[in-house]
This record gives sequence, C-alpha cells and structure tokens, in this order.
Amino acid sequence: MAALFRRKTAGRSGEWYYCLKHRAVEEGPDCPAQDRFGPYPTRTEAEHAMDTARDRNEAWRNDPRWNDEDPGEDGTGDRDGNGGGSRAT
Repeated sequence: MAALFRRKTAGRSGEWYYCLKHRAVEEGPDCPAQDRFGPYPTRTEAEHAMDTARDRNEAWRNDPRWNDEDPGEDGTGDRDGNGGGSRAT
C-alpha cells in the first residue's frame, strides 16, 4: 500500500542537482538530499558535479593542512601517529 503523505524533499525548482542514486542531473528536489550533490545554479555545473568533487578531493588530499598523520617508522601511520609497525617497549 502506498503512503498517503510523502515526505517533501528540501530544495526549489530552478535549482540543479546531481543525483548519486540515478547518476543523472535533475531539476528541483526530486530525490532526498542524502542522494544528491547541489544545488548548482546551472544544469551544466550539475553535469560536472562528479568532476568537481573529484578535483576538490584531490586538492584536499594534497593539502598539507589536511594531511596531519605522522607516517611513523614504516610509513603507514595510524590515529596516534605511531605508524603501523610494531614498537619496541
């Protein structure tokens, strides 16, 4: 049985989104916010959402302010900055 009342998704018509679930550009709030990137001001920008995300991720990965792990002796690093290898006690 279908629900009588559907939960309305956030967003407005005229805004463009890239839906991660459907892998498609959509206008307005068709899919839940958790499944989309945006809003973007134009359809073209929404079409390039995955490229934009990839470029930002790469920039953050290479930003020394976001790379605060100490690689440790074996170069693998861990949360404590001690490296992944064994330590002598």
